[in-house]
Amino acid sequence: MFLRTLKHKAFIAFAGFMIKFAPGTTYMLFAGQGSSRQLCRHIGREGLKKVLVVTDKPLVELGIAARATAALPESGVQVVTYDGVLPDPTYQIVAEGKAMYEREQCDAILAIGGGSSIDAAKVMGLALTHEGDPQDYVGFGLVKEPLPPLYVIPTTSGTGSEATSGAVISDNETHEKGVISGGPMQPLATCLDPDLMTGMPPHITAATGMDALTHAVEAYIGVWERGDRTERASAAVKLIFANLEKACGDGNDIDARDSMAHAAYMAGQAINLVNVGNVHAIAHQLGAFYGVPHGMANAMVMPHVLDKSRNAAADRLAELAKLIGRNTADEFIAAVRALNTAVGIPEKLDKLQPADYPAIIARATAEADGYPVPYMLTDGDVEDILKELQA
Repeated sequence: MFLRTLKHKAFIAFAGFMIKFAPGTTYMLFAGQGSSRQLCRHIGREGLKKVLVVTDKPLVELGIAARATAALPESGVQVVTYDGVLPDPTYQIVAEGKAMYEREQCDAILAIGGGSSIDAAKVMGLALTHEGDPQDYVGFGLVKEPLPPLYVIPTTSGTGSEATSGAVISDNETHEKGVISGGPMQPLATCLDPDLMTGMPPHITAATGMDALTHAVEAYIGVWERGDRTERASAAVKLIFANLEKACGDGNDIDARDSMAHAAYMAGQAINLVNVGNVHAIAHQLGAFYGVPHGMANAMVMPHVLDKSRNAAADRLAELAKLIGRNTADEFIAAVRALNTAVGIPEKLDKLQPADYPAIIARATAEADGYPVPYMLTDGDVEDILKELQA
């Protein structure tokens, strides 16, 4: 553990120094009711002629994709739709979308949906412009060339992928998740249109909302200080605690939907500056091994990771507590647990198998070693968390 800790400190110090010299990110945002029409008109004004819409079948069947793109034909832009995205998209899905883009001679990509659609669209853009296989670019800073013009309309409020330069993609066979991150993967423009989010079911609203909270909390307590990560993360935390229960209770509450969309966006901007942490390192494994939706996995894991990190991050957690009318780190962790309960996040995972513990622990700690966390989880810590989650 001593050697691992030493390596982690050296890596985080070096990486933290290097990112200070990374170019800043430019954001273009269209927001508010009906803002999807503004984005579509913007795409037309950019002179683009044929857009590949990357989405999933439910959004097509519900008519949400059509509503989101209604102003594209009016702006002289043809629409080609790839609706094969599934949760935890794989390289096979990327290959299918890439082939459609080339076959139809598209000149831009518009992702509509949750993080799966947005991440798949990003990696499709990578595959279209970079040599070799997309798997070759797993890691940070390996994506160098510009992608085709990429635009995003999120229909959930959670992943923050609409605001980041990274994507999570899964192996076709093992379902192991890899992170591909690079400046060219940043969307050129994003639209937050709450009108497109009102039909989101409560359980998805809950899981994606807690996903956004995880991003905000991990960005806030991480050891890197960069840009305005503190301001964006703290604003997201306040909005989520004030609006997530409302959005779950009344899906047609436009104000709550709008607030949650902005919270997820700001939390995404925060992790785009300073990355995520231990919660994601474990949650990614629960998704890979058992197909647990990412937001749900984050929500279930977060209180346990915060318990383990309490001493190392006590001051930062106490600051978050004060944002929501509490005082101490313990009170903030308790508030996270209470919010989980209020929006219906389960405490236990029926699928969890002790036989999988060694592999989950090894993958989780290896991933966590690359994050700027305030506390390094030991193998025993991860095992404790898995036992707490086991039904």
